[in-house]
Amino acid sequence: MTTAANPPHATRSAIGALILTGVIATAAASVATVAVAAAGHAAGISLGVGDDTIPLSGFGLLTAAFSLVGVLLAVLLARFARRPRRTFVLVTVVLTALSLVPDLLIDAGAATKALLILTHLVAAAIVVPALARRLAA
Repeated sequence: MTTAANPPHATRSAIGALILTGVIATAAASVATVAVAAAGHAAGISLGVGDDTIPLSGFGLLTAAFSLVGVLLAVLLARFARRPRRTFVLVTVVLTALSLVPDLLIDAGAATKALLILTHLVAAAIVVPALARRLAA
């Protein structure tokens, strides 16, 4: 009788569903952060940081890039972690908190900093729960 020494924690179909959910959540978060930034800008909040201005497309692009890193993290935890959901939520809460630090330190007005922080929180509020629901407890 033989058994696998390290059976996979997640099946291929579960991983596929996780990736699909992640891609959909990434798209939703990207659209949401652009919408939040556009609404803030329309309300008179500057998107200027130092001598530069953040383009609206930059919000969507960076949201997509870092959300896909989160999808990769979720996939790896689904495969290798003993408690993937718990680990994912803990890691992403810490990473989200850390992502706010540069927003607090940049050369920008208080309203701009608040808007940038809001976009981070909006993206996390969309992506993290969507992926966490797909991970085993």
